[in-house]
Amino acid sequence: MNSIPTRLAGTPEGAGKVRRPRDRYAYQTTAIALGIVAVLITAIIGVQIGTSGATFGNVLETFWAKITGVVPTDRATLQIQTVIWELRVPRVTLAILGGAALAVAGTLFQGLLRNPLVSPYTLGIAPAAAFGASLAIVIFGATAGSAALSLVIGALLFSFLNTALVLSLASTKNLNPTSLILVGIALSQLFGALTACIQYFAEDEVLAAIVRWTWGSVNNSAWYQVLVLLALLGITFPYVRYRSGALNAIAFAGDDSAKTLGVAVSRVRLESIGIAATLTAVTIAFTGIIGFVGLVAPHIARLVVGSNHRFLTTFSAIIGALLLVVSDAVGRLVISPGVIPVGIIDALVGAPIFLYLILTRQKAIE
Repeated sequence: MNSIPTRLAGTPEGAGKVRRPRDRYAYQTTAIALGIVAVLITAIIGVQIGTSGATFGNVLETFWAKITGVVPTDRATLQIQTVIWELRVPRVTLAILGGAALAVAGTLFQGLLRNPLVSPYTLGIAPAAAFGASLAIVIFGATAGSAALSLVIGALLFSFLNTALVLSLASTKNLNPTSLILVGIALSQLFGALTACIQYFAEDEVLAAIVRWTWGSVNNSAWYQVLVLLALLGITFPYVRYRSGALNAIAFAGDDSAKTLGVAVSRVRLESIGIAATLTAVTIAFTGIIGFVGLVAPHIARLVVGSNHRFLTTFSAIIGALLLVVSDAVGRLVISPGVIPVGIIDALVGAPIFLYLILTRQKAIE
């Protein structure tokens, strides 16, 4: 099968020509490399954006000072390095890792459930995690020392509860893709209503904390959040890459055909959906609700590198990181020195992109 050529598409120059798998893989690898470079460039720009001002030289000096352990004696230099290292670098890095995590989760859901409209949000996982985190804020307070851990635990608990409910209904009732989406919408509305009830009865301080959190934001990012997400992606992403062949079999051939190819479908689906739910819950616990990345990023990635999960998962992570970093940068620039939460910008950017994909590239999302 590797010798079967594929036609070049999209340009007049490609008409009548063919591109063999080796050329196609080279193109996909190049696209991934360029995407990584784009993430690095936008990250550097994002670190420089802020009211205190920072140059590329300041960023390099800050990293060099951290590597060598040299503390600047000049007070102004020390201040700007502190702002860069303690505020901006964690913020941008969390946006990169959070966007990548949500995009990977969306890719897994869409492939495993064979439904292009599935995402952590449409399945109700994000609203469930939001409800769990809101409960944690009410119980432990908006500023309590134990609030950080309780947010993660609450988000994880209810996201897994929602995931288990969706999967059990899908398996016992043999739900088709449309019915599965409707179940997800119903659960999203349910957990959204429960979160609204908490907001209605909460005191002003707690209410303000919940509302700010549900907007989605990477404000007040901390290094421990970066390290947790980095470790989580470092553990789960190699597994996802390892299972790319099984994911392809399930997504393209279906369960029965995948089983004949030797794929342990039930095990792969359970483990992969558990990974997707964990990535979603932990990210949302740190950033609040960010809805469109997990839905839009996989579709954009498919248009560029195709549907092979060997490349799709990686490029989806890159697109997700870019979407969130750019959204955060735009949110800080539009009403500077004020900040528009990244979840709002993400929705404003993601909704038109998704509408464009539906209206002009319908075959790409079928």
